[in-house]
Amino acid sequence: MTTMNREPDVQFVSVFGAGPNGGNPAPIVIDAAGMTDTEMQKVARTYGHESGFVLPPPAGSDDDFEFRFWVPNHEMSMCGHATVGTVWLLHELGKLYKDRLSILTRSGRVHARISVSADRDISVEVSQPAGVVEPLPDAARSEAEILDVLGIDRDSLAPFPIQNARTSRTKTLIPLKNAAILDSLKPDFAKIEQLCNRIDSTGLYPYAVVDPDAQIIDARQFPSSSGYPEDAATGIAASALSFGLLANGIVEASERLITIRQGRAMLRPSAIHVRFSFDGTAPNGCWLGGAVERTECEKIA
Repeated sequence: MTTMNREPDVQFVSVFGAGPNGGNPAPIVIDAAGMTDTEMQKVARTYGHESGFVLPPPAGSDDDFEFRFWVPNHEMSMCGHATVGTVWLLHELGKLYKDRLSILTRSGRVHARISVSADRDISVEVSQPAGVVEPLPDAARSEAEILDVLGIDRDSLAPFPIQNARTSRTKTLIPLKNAAILDSLKPDFAKIEQLCNRIDSTGLYPYAVVDPDAQIIDARQFPSSSGYPEDAATGIAASALSFGLLANGIVEASERLITIRQGRAMLRPSAIHVRFSFDGTAPNGCWLGGAVERTECEKIA
């Protein structure tokens, strides 16, 4: 692969925001053709966030674009908020000529749909495949280690199992009794990567059911090895959680909106919207969306 030999044009969006300074920032390179892996990773390390890169689809492909994603420590096969934010930015920049897209990622093909309201507000949703929910490996030992890492005891747990779930990447779902316990968590971050490797997970995702009737859930995401301790909003984890909630009868099997709120403990309030798909576009899967806006992102390198 040839090098760009120029500084990439990095633009910034904040995705899933639900209040001042909310959402998860994403540096985006709209024209990443010719960038090397090293150059892409440098962008993620420079800004300290999951970063998205838009490339033309492979020759002969029926896809509209190829997206790649990097965090400071490695490439990711899929990133929900960066996908939503990138599609929104492409639309804002006038680079889309239709409202349904097929996008190739390292985790497979995803679909995006764009709608514009009468007030010209842009809504973007991206598909995720059917979720898989599984018991923890070596459940008793794993549960004890998770409680130790989070600094809580069994009395803090809600009456649902700790489970691994995935649409694109496996997250460990940890049900807590209430949002106060969730907000007060102070994990031992030094132990998270080793624990996640042992339980075949890419992050711990504790959650609390806030309003079961309205299907509102609060959650926090502690990634295993991304290069930062916590995410303000995580679409892939929220998608996995939605299928865990469904498996445990906490949400219904319908197209009703599920709202998963993150970021409060980081003072970055966020809201991720998930809908199960029954229209055949994302068979047995879900649609992921939320607010997007342009933002600024400071370099940390």
